[in-house]
Amino acid sequence: MPRRTATMLASTLMLIALLCAGVFIPVPYAEMSPGPTVNTLGDHDGEPVLQIAGKKTYATSGHLNMTTVRVTSADYRMNLVEAVYGWLAHDNKVVPHETLYPDGKTEEQSTQENAEEFSQSQESAKVAALKQLDVPVKSWVIVSTVVKGSPAQGKLHAGDVIKAVDGTAVKEPNDVAKLVTKHKPGQGVRFTIVPAKEQAAAEKERRTPTRTQDISMTTTTSDDTGEKRAIVGISAGTDHTFPFTIDIKLADVGGPSAGLMFALGIYDKLTPGSLTGGKFVAGTGTIDDAGKVGPIGGIEMKTVGARAKGAQYFLTPADNCAAAAKDTPDGLTLIKVGTIKDALGALKDIRSGDTADLPKCGK
Repeated sequence: MPRRTATMLASTLMLIALLCAGVFIPVPYAEMSPGPTVNTLGDHDGEPVLQIAGKKTYATSGHLNMTTVRVTSADYRMNLVEAVYGWLAHDNKVVPHETLYPDGKTEEQSTQENAEEFSQSQESAKVAALKQLDVPVKSWVIVSTVVKGSPAQGKLHAGDVIKAVDGTAVKEPNDVAKLVTKHKPGQGVRFTIVPAKEQAAAEKERRTPTRTQDISMTTTTSDDTGEKRAIVGISAGTDHTFPFTIDIKLADVGGPSAGLMFALGIYDKLTPGSLTGGKFVAGTGTIDDAGKVGPIGGIEMKTVGARAKGAQYFLTPADNCAAAAKDTPDGLTLIKVGTIKDALGALKDIRSGDTADLPKCGK
């Protein structure tokens, strides 16, 4: 066989081998891409996203779209060819698998965590919107989760209202940890609670709960911070009672990043006129009960998805502005917001057409 032919054959076989390796050998990466975007003022799957009963609502116009990111599943393993294609694709982003699924987290665990975050974001969105409208909201501290095998397992349950620890009234979730860690590991601690079932019944009947219980347990040791401290194995959170019903109907979405857009949608429906002036506004950002907007992941994917849907303006968490401004889609104006009040101010300028002084990302 002539040397040239042999060389070409060897090169071809090597190329085939490399392609096979690229197709069949998995790599430790996952992919993010633009996901669906939904107008919080409109319908989704045939029903309104925001449903308010027991309070007067007003007609709205335009768009206040929440945005999402689509990711590969925890069990899917990309091959080298897919990873290279994703790196080269403008609208996709390839990241280490552990970035999306840390500590070997399964698809089921990730979905459950995202669902819990999504539910909490809805509650905070309602509170933030109503506070802007000076509508009173009743709040209390609850048991959010109970760690399996901890002293609290079987004694405290998710949804229990924590009234006091060792007789000291609890007003904020952080109060619980402060009061428990006053003890040394191995010492007893007493919780005064309203059981979750009693609280639920009282809410349904619109009355104040009447039955409390004292629950005693022995603290154990936690050294997750390098210091031994007393714990009982719970996380505390906040629950609320609203003066009227606000339901958010949006399936197959997880995580906390739609909080800002839900809050704005609720505010718009409860106030006369249109927040957007008929404009197409999209955005993202977590929100807490006080209305503070927090950063999210996948900002580049969300701006691309929003612009592809027709958005003209994008409400961007202040901490995400730098990343978003590096590659802003043509025709999309990025607006920096740190609170719901910032967002409402920007929307006022947008609907009036006075956009010259908007707090734009990258300015």
